[in-house]
Amino acid sequence: MEIPKMMKAWVLGDPMELTLTEKPVPEPGRNEVLVKIDAVAICATDLEIIENGPPALIQGGLPFNKNFTPGHEYMGRVAKLGPGVDSYKVGDRVAVEIHAGCGQCENCRKGEYTACLNYGLNYEGHDKGHRANGFTTDGGFAEYAVNNVNTLCHIGDNVTDEEATLIVTAGTAMYGLDSLGGLLAGQGIIISGPGPIGLMGVAVAKSIGANPVILSGTRDNRLELGKKLGADYTINVRNENVVDAVKRLTNGEGVNYVLECSGAPNAINESAQMIKRGGKICLAAFPKKPVEVDVASLVRNNVSMVAIRGEGKSAVHRAASLITEHRFEASLIHTHTFDFEDLLEALRYSRERIDDAIKVVVKMPK
Repeated sequence: MEIPKMMKAWVLGDPMELTLTEKPVPEPGRNEVLVKIDAVAICATDLEIIENGPPALIQGGLPFNKNFTPGHEYMGRVAKLGPGVDSYKVGDRVAVEIHAGCGQCENCRKGEYTACLNYGLNYEGHDKGHRANGFTTDGGFAEYAVNNVNTLCHIGDNVTDEEATLIVTAGTAMYGLDSLGGLLAGQGIIISGPGPIGLMGVAVAKSIGANPVILSGTRDNRLELGKKLGADYTINVRNENVVDAVKRLTNGEGVNYVLECSGAPNAINESAQMIKRGGKICLAAFPKKPVEVDVASLVRNNVSMVAIRGEGKSAVHRAASLITEHRFEASLIHTHTFDFEDLLEALRYSRERIDDAIKVVVKMPK
């Protein structure tokens, strides 16, 4: 594969300021490959980084005016192999996950690389080797990116470019279910919030046998989409009390698990009322501000609660398998496509939810 010396890339200047410029094509190091990016999806976290900075951390601080390229939900083809790589070959189609971690801290050694203790330490004088593309290292709003082999998974020709960009989102949902303890067939779950992760949570939960799968939210069109992805029941929380509805749908028992993807102020308290005693809650959303939680209720009912960040425990690889086998139609949440040069408009569609944008994908010229 012919590789140029320079590539087009979007670079973050001041907050909300992205400029299309040229940067040198990066060189893969040991156990890394160079990926020729074909498509990249826009995530709400990209919008947060571009506007406010965190959770991006570049050279020990905010990512602004540091020649940083955001974007993390991308796919493409292997363009070049770094030293020590023999599990991929040039031309392989790959999807990526975000975090490689440092590989040496306590958490990374346990496989919890999304909680790497050396997050952001990858620059001169403070280099522990951490990588999180689009967060602490350059990401996918560019023609090429370098990825550690641990962050790659093969994808077949039966998966479209657009579907492949959604594997990270499906992997995040899978990681949430893993963190709940590995949802078993026949156990009930409610997913609150029909955004991309919530909708993928429905699809993944149903594909591994959850029953019933309940989806709650405020928009009927999103709830209808949830049904197409496998939800047995949907609840519009504007029309009925979500706790009462879940109890009615489960004969008063409640569900085993809650995957909380809404970030609503009272979500944790409602979650605790919707699950059986001894149930588990997974938090996968960022509330806008601190929330008040009835801790006594959690304690009285022996409720376990975990929080996830990203797509850890190699969940992306398992999600890729489900999408490759078409266990569900991931493409249903892909709503808009833009050319690479039109990234700013793509970001606007995603930010303002124009035409009910869910997942907006940017395609590179072939």
